[in-house]
Amino acid sequence: MANKSGNGLAETMAAFDRIARAPREAVIPALMKSGEELARHQKMLAETSRDTGALIDSIEVTAPGQHTPPFSQPGGSRVAGETEVLVTVGNEDVRYAHLVEYGTANAEAQPFFWPALRLLRKRLQNRINRAAKKAVKDSWNAK
Repeated sequence: MANKSGNGLAETMAAFDRIARAPREAVIPALMKSGEELARHQKMLAETSRDTGALIDSIEVTAPGQHTPPFSQPGGSRVAGETEVLVTVGNEDVRYAHLVEYGTANAEAQPFFWPALRLLRKRLQNRINRAAKKAVKDSWNAK
């Protein structure tokens, strides 16, 4: 049966438009899940440095479009992008996260932030990639 639009260009262009929009929306749940998993592992690794628990309690996940806490590490307060989830540590009361992570002349380093990221990076990236690929595939097949 012949295609009504001739060469199918209109359907193909519509599919490309769907593909351009879909991954941004579909990847947000995977980003949030990955951020929560990373924060959970960072909190577990920070247990060795527990004194009051304030450092562990200051580890936060910031959703897209939200502000990170003031004085958080790394980078201080900023707004997460539309496809960005930020995991930070520290706030206005906890300004010593970098001293725990890297140590001082009088205290040995007790790293928790970057080791958790290095440990989980591939797993988190694979989750996000799967979500994006699925969104593209579903968008292409949708009518």
